Amino acid sequence: MTHSEVIETLERALRDRAAESEAATALVGTALNCEEAEFVERWCIQVGTRAVSGSPLLGLAGLCLGHTARRFGHLSDEALGLAKVLAVRAEADPSDVDGRALDGYDDVRSFLHLW
Repeated sequence: MTHSEVIETLERALRDRAAESEAATALVGTALNCEEAEFVERWCIQVGTRAVSGSPLLGLAGLCLGHTARRFGHLSDEALGLAKVLAVRAEADPSDVDGRALDGYDDVRSFLHLW
C-alpha cells in the first residue's frame, strides 16, 4: 500500500470500527515492509493513542512498535512510552488492550536492550 492508502485506511478505522480488519492488515504490512521508520512509528502512535478501548488495533499498535524496534533498532521517546503504556493497560485489563501489546513491549525491550 502507498502511504496515502495506509493513512486513508487507518483514519477510516479510527472513525468506524467496521474498518478495523482492513486497518490491521495495513498497520502490520507497514510495520513489516515500510522502509521509513518515522512513518511506521507515527502511525503506530496515532493508532495506539486514538483507537477506542477494546479495539484490537490498540494491542496491534503495541505489537507493531515491537516490529519497528526490531527492524530499525530504535524508537522515539514517545513511541517507547506508548509501547509501555499499552503493555501496562493490557496486563491490567485484556478487554481494554489485548495481549499483543505485551509481546510488542517484550520485543521493544529485547531489541533496544532495555532489560
